[in-house]
Amino acid sequence: MRYREVLYSNYHTTQSGRASNTDKTTLFQREKRQFAREILPRIQGKSKDAVIFDMGCGSGSLLKALQDNGYSNAHGMDISPEQVALASNMGVSNVQEGDALEYVKSQKNAFDILFGMDIIEHFTKDELVDLLQHIQQSLKPGGMAIFRTPNMDAFLSSVFANGDFTHENYMNASSAQQVCLACGFREVKVYPGLMYIENPIKEMLRKCASLIVKLRLRLYLFATARSSKNVLWSPNMIIVAK
Repeated sequence: MRYREVLYSNYHTTQSGRASNTDKTTLFQREKRQFAREILPRIQGKSKDAVIFDMGCGSGSLLKALQDNGYSNAHGMDISPEQVALASNMGVSNVQEGDALEYVKSQKNAFDILFGMDIIEHFTKDELVDLLQHIQQSLKPGGMAIFRTPNMDAFLSSVFANGDFTHENYMNASSAQQVCLACGFREVKVYPGLMYIENPIKEMLRKCASLIVKLRLRLYLFATARSSKNVLWSPNMIIVAK
């Protein structure tokens, strides 16, 4: 599709770095800290020698968090030349420019861990099913895939879901489990994404506001005869598929 060629050629300038008033280095470090809190605990106990692939690695902030924590076999690929150049400037190693989808298709039993941060929403449904099947086949026995994607059950979910013109599909926890299981994964768990503000005072206020919002949403579900038991409230969700 031509729109992808146009938008991904300068994706950092027009999207991922556009909304922030901070410089690239500060934004990169903030993203790295976010990944260290949100994603690295999901692979706790895994070997530091695990073969890790970050699909659509962007600026490489997750790769940098992995590499700084001793994961020596972590590498990534992104289709945006601007993003790959930024990763290089930030000192991230083992980043290549290329079509990560085609690369994954060529790999069989290759990875212990595959990451897809903020990427699976960029594929059409047909493309996503094809991708997930190839990802499942690319994992070594006992391997795992970890994705982060917008959560459509979140309050004002359109802020994340529709905030990027290149987004093609939207899911909640239930549909995420459905499609992963249908594509060959045996075990799929979905967790809330990290909601956190580094300023301690703002974080305290955020937690209080979150309690109020969640209560109102639970009351709404109750009023419509639905359960909130399996509903996630965070703007993003983390999918762990094995």
